[in-house]
Order: sequence, then C-alpha cells, then structure tokens
Amino acid sequence: MIKGIRQEDVAVLVSNRIKFYETINELRDIPLSESVLERLADADAFRSIGLDRREALWEVSTKDRPLVLFSGQPAADALCENIALPVMPESEQVVHDYAATSFSLKAHPVSFVREKLDQLNITPAANLSNLKNGDSVKVAGLVLVRQRPGTAKGVCFMTIEDETGIANLVIFETGFEKFRKEIIRSKLIMVAGKVQMEGEVIHVIVNQCHDFTRLLKTLTATKEEDFPVLTLSRADERSIPPSMDKQAQAKTLARNNVFPGGRNFK
Repeated sequence: MIKGIRQEDVAVLVSNRIKFYETINELRDIPLSESVLERLADADAFRSIGLDRREALWEVSTKDRPLVLFSGQPAADALCENIALPVMPESEQVVHDYAATSFSLKAHPVSFVREKLDQLNITPAANLSNLKNGDSVKVAGLVLVRQRPGTAKGVCFMTIEDETGIANLVIFETGFEKFRKEIIRSKLIMVAGKVQMEGEVIHVIVNQCHDFTRLLKTLTATKEEDFPVLTLSRADERSIPPSMDKQAQAKTLARNNVFPGGRNFK
C-alpha cells in the first residue's frame, strides 16, 4: 500500500525473508534499491526493527555498507551513537503516514484539532446518535465522498469522517450553489444544519458549509503558515506567491495534497 513501491519490489523482499530482517543493510544485500528503502523508511516500515521514521531515513541516507564479513550489519554512521535526532510529533507522524499510504494507524488527523472544534461546539460524529430529530448541530471531518446523482434533483450527498466515525450530509441544490466552493475544495469541512433521523439512519441536513482545511496545516511545523491552502485546480495554483522558489512550491503543494480531497460520484 506504500506509494511508489512496485509489487515486484515487495516480492523480492518477501522471497528473501528467510528470517526476520534486523537491519536495513540486510535489505540492501537482497538487494533492494535505495529508492525503495527510502520509501519504506518514509512509510515508517522499520519501526518493527527499532527505528522510527526519522532514524530509518537517516540510516538509509548514510549509504555506508559494511562488506564481506560484516555484510548486513548496521553501518557505523547509522548507529547514531553521537547523534540526537529530534523527535517527530505524533501529528507530524500521521501526516507522513497519509503521504506514504493515505491512512494512519497511529491516530486520526481530526483528533489533533478536536480542542479547537470543541471550542466551536462542533459535535463528534459518534455523538449524533445522542441528539433528537430536528436538533441543530455542527459537525466537521475529512471529506470522504461527494455524490450528486442525476436523479436526485440537484441534491448532493457527502460523507465525512472524524476520529469517532462518519457523518452523512445532505445538501439541497440551493445550498450546493451557495457553498459550491467550500463543498468542492474542502478537505476538512465543517457544516451546520439539522439532524434528520429515520430509524437508525442519521443524516445532517446542511444549511451552512465552511472550509476548515487550514486547520490541517497545524499538524506540521512549517515556516510557511501564511501560504494559502492549495488544491489541484489550476486556478487555485495561481495563488502561490511569486516569491516562492520552485523547491518551496513543491513542498507546499505536497504538504497540502497529503490528505485526499474526497472521491466524487455522479
């Protein structure tokens, strides 16, 4: 599931696994390419041998391979005996997980902004079942699915997800036209509306939408907090400040496209 790794690379890794791998250099001796090792490290795949993402990336970058008798052993520089690498915050670990595999087993991105959402009286998805039919409510989450069937008379159905579960949203045609930009562009969206319950099925009938994608930028420490959230739209990409060099542009685009923008269906 790691982006950029071919099935053939995984087959080589598995077929040569006579015993559990204990060092990165054992994978070099299979051999696996440096690019595959880097992608494995960036996906935090070496935690099982005692290396977190940052330590593994450091060791892969050393490219110092013991030869012959010491084949497969960690390189001297990779032992990091005199190097103290800064600890990566869990929120940043989650962002890197999404960049590498599109999901994380460590935590949900919304959990790191829950305190801010609580201050705005935004209800976790799991608590919708505690409300009554017709209650006013605000919910927020990552956009998973947008669907606007031709037979639904302009109604848009959305599914969003927070750290507690999913919420199903219904946006009528007038609301869709009013909040089109927020609905289409948001990766993290907050909506206000009323609860509609039909048996065990719960929907939120939406009357307001707000793009909360900027909150996702707080999950990583960057010096570019003032730069706009970018999307895949060419029109939006023009908003990159002209003073940014190509490397900074690439980093900003990559950071803001880590989280999926939701899947769209008709």
